[in-house]
Amino acid sequence: MHELWIACGLVLVIEGFLYSLFPQQMKQALIQIIAMPASQIRLFGMISLAIGWGIVWFLKH
Repeated sequence: MHELWIACGLVLVIEGFLYSLFPQQMKQALIQIIAMPASQIRLFGMISLAIGWGIVWFLKH
C-alpha cells in the first residue's frame, strides 16, 4: 500500500510539473481530449494501463 501512495504522489508531481511549465499546451490537450469519441479515450486508457502494468511488473520482478 505504501508503494501505491508513492506512485500516486509521483503522478501528481509529474502532472503539476507539466501544468506549471506548459499551461496553454495542457489546456489545448484537454480541449482535444474533450473532442475525442469515448471509445478512443477508452482505448488510450487501456493501452496506458497495459504499458504501466508492464513497467511495474518488469521493475518488480
